[in-house]
This record gives sequence, C-alpha cells and structure tokens, in this order.
Amino acid sequence: MFRPKTQRLTEDRAEALALQVLAFVLADPKQISRFLALTGSTPDDLRTVASSRELQLATLDYLLSDEGLLLAFCQEAGIDPATIAPAHRLLAGPTEF
Repeated sequence: MFRPKTQRLTEDRAEALALQVLAFVLADPKQISRFLALTGSTPDDLRTVASSRELQLATLDYLLSDEGLLLAFCQEAGIDPATIAPAHRLLAGPTEF
C-alpha cells in the first residue's frame, strides 16, 4: 500500500496546503460554483484574498465536508487524508471557552 511521506505540520505548511486545495478545487468547473456559493466568495474575492486565513479555513472546511473530494485531492497530491483536519485546526488557532 502507498504511504505518503509525512512532513512536520507547521503553520506555513498548513497555509500551503490550503492554497493547494484551493487550486485543486478551482481546476474543476463543477466544484467552482459550489465552492463560491458555499463560501460566499466571488471570483474577484479569490484573486484578492486567496492568502487570507479566512479563505484558507473555508477552503479546508469545504474539502473536509466532502469525503469523495477529500480523497480525490489527497490521492492526486500524494497527501495523507489525516493531515487535512490537523492543518485546519492549526490555522484556526486555539479555541477559547
């Protein structure tokens, strides 16, 4: 069985992963309109805020909400699917109660 090489998850790596997911989603015309509708973004927003923390979190949320899409992305990118949720948590920062 293929085991992707794991890298230490850092904030920079999580941000890069979110941008990689965004590129993957935007490469699929069927996903673009759904992504825009669910995130409330416009194509212009994507150009100006692609590196914002909010869009990075929304992108990872979007991926985590669709197991088929998650698995397709991870297979294409050679990434362990178990990396996505920790990346999201890292970008979200500590939660206060």
